[in-house]
Amino acid sequence: MLTTRNPHETWKQFLEFVEERCSAAEFENWLAPIKVIEGSSEEIALEVPNIFVREYLLDNYKKDLCSFLPLKENGELAIRFIIAEPKKKETVVAPPPTEPEEQQYLFHTDLRLNQTYTFENFIEGPSNQFVKSAAMGVANRPSRSYNPLFIHGGVGLGKTHLLHGIGHFIKHHHKKLRIQCITTEGFINDLVDSLRNKSVDRMKKYYRALDVLLVDDIQFLQSRLNFEEEFCNTFESLINQNKQIIITSDKAPGQLKLSERMIARMEWGLVAHIGVPDLETRVAILQHKAEQRGIRLSNKIAFYIAERIFNNVRQLEGALNRLSAYCRLMNSDLSEEIVEKTLAEMFQHKPQKKISVESILKTVAAIYDLRVSDLKGTTRTKEIAFARQVAMYLAKELINESLVKLAASFGGKTHSTLLHAWKKIAEQIEKDDMLKRQIQLTRRNIEA
Repeated sequence: MLTTRNPHETWKQFLEFVEERCSAAEFENWLAPIKVIEGSSEEIALEVPNIFVREYLLDNYKKDLCSFLPLKENGELAIRFIIAEPKKKETVVAPPPTEPEEQQYLFHTDLRLNQTYTFENFIEGPSNQFVKSAAMGVANRPSRSYNPLFIHGGVGLGKTHLLHGIGHFIKHHHKKLRIQCITTEGFINDLVDSLRNKSVDRMKKYYRALDVLLVDDIQFLQSRLNFEEEFCNTFESLINQNKQIIITSDKAPGQLKLSERMIARMEWGLVAHIGVPDLETRVAILQHKAEQRGIRLSNKIAFYIAERIFNNVRQLEGALNRLSAYCRLMNSDLSEEIVEKTLAEMFQHKPQKKISVESILKTVAAIYDLRVSDLKGTTRTKEIAFARQVAMYLAKELINESLVKLAASFGGKTHSTLLHAWKKIAEQIEKDDMLKRQIQLTRRNIEA
């Protein structure tokens, strides 16, 4: 929540937070134009270009805004929106007409690469080693390794990072090559503007004269036949000239609702999948991003977050931004309690498969090098008794059954025995970090 801190600084922190959660085009079109006019601990005034921007902000980021901006007593956001007055057009003397080749293009021709999306900043792990190697191969030898290179995977796994990493590398090591990196949405907007301004031929000439074309989020070309046809023509023109194309998508080519011609073109070269990072890679990503932001993040807290946010690297960055903002605003150090309080709504839970007492017994027996019959029996040696209590604790935690029924599965034990075991292990977990990690590992093996 906004305190007496500078409202401009607080809004900047909010923008940094949401920039990691949306596309570059979305951020530039909807969020960047918003300006802070004035603010206090009670209210903030934002200037927006029009009512559509206001509605977009509230429809998509209301919950996040509540974490940064002041609230009224009823919990609603204390924001006052001011619609910006339209700018008066200046009278400009038109320059003398020029030949078509000399005219300015009416679409984006500047190369926009995220400065942090480089190969050096990309954290490598088992899920992305292959695709990173392919990306580096293309960057080192454009048009002479894999062409086209098609990278696909879920949201927030690093596709755009690798795409921009290729762009940065080629820009610095192959300076003579003409390169463009654009989103599919950007390509469509360029084509629309060119049609409106009757400059389609100049747009075609520009794109087909490139040496390297990087295209992000090709899935947005689905169900747009006219745009797909123009993109496919550009694609074929570049490939026929032996020019490099790199494309990203959230699905493999064959799963996209595009023409067979377009799918076949994209499958010509190398199709590389980028997967969900494993726990250790997620921890490494968190620590790397925390170091970049000047946040002190212990291994314990990094594991705590990484075990609970596992599908999306962008969400890991968003979690760090939220923690950074909270600690700065509240002037406090990071702790598990603060992480739980601040990130609870971001924590993910894998869909529960049907877990049985038998599967718990098998997993616990394997981890403690015992037999299932030992855990079900009456032997009270220290090692067996402790492992049995761990199994009972996990049974109560993971299975929604009566204590009587659960206890009966442990060789006819009573419900009071199971409850005593659960309480004992629960108390020990609070004091013993090693036991806590051991049970977390056992639980993951059971749920896997």
